[in-house]
Amino acid sequence: MTGARRHTRQRLAIAFACLIATLSAVEIASAAEITSAQYSLPTERYQHGILGDTVEYGGLEIQLSDGQHLALTLPKTHVFEDLTPRLWDVDLDGNPEIVVIETSLTKGARLSIYDENGFVTATPYIGRSHRWLAPIGALDMDRDGYVEIAYIDRPHLAKTLKVWRFKNGKLVHVADQTGLTNHRIGWAHIPGGIRDCDGQLEWITANSDWSRIIATSLKNDKPISRDLGKYIDLTGINDALSCP
Repeated sequence: MTGARRHTRQRLAIAFACLIATLSAVEIASAAEITSAQYSLPTERYQHGILGDTVEYGGLEIQLSDGQHLALTLPKTHVFEDLTPRLWDVDLDGNPEIVVIETSLTKGARLSIYDENGFVTATPYIGRSHRWLAPIGALDMDRDGYVEIAYIDRPHLAKTLKVWRFKNGKLVHVADQTGLTNHRIGWAHIPGGIRDCDGQLEWITANSDWSRIIATSLKNDKPISRDLGKYIDLTGINDALSCP
């Protein structure tokens, strides 16, 4: 073998080894998943106080399974008007995304989704300052292979259940139902959620005047509600998440 050929093969071998190392690094990076998330950068730049005080958050800290720590900072025109980030697997790939209440100081709240690469998608803003939403939960409620995400739009005013479907990286509006709520002004918690009783998936909320506990399922893209009994206190609505 000539020296030129030997050097050529050595260069090809080195290039191939570099390619394998690069592909391995990409594979490792893509395998990293979100293990935790928390809000940071407390701020009082948005004076709403719907959750009991005027402290909201301007940042999001994300921890990945490979040890990476990511930090996201909102522009000063926005805050996370929320209690804690939710780790929900909205694309059904086995790894969670982050679902948050993100609020514009001028256009009100929206439900936003982030992943390890940053912003993914969001619902439209409610459209007016000091207007908020309260998430209920996210699951494939109708077994169609896509996750439905539900929240109460303006739980103290409009009291409307809104259902969105995460499909092809976007949130698609599915349906609305009025007369439901899951939050009172000043509460630092959002009661209710999703229950699964023998495969029957239902969102658990109260009715609009907090007199009844309501379970709502999704059939043919239509919310179907039924009365579970009298609302007395938060213990009852959270107990309703368990099956009878």
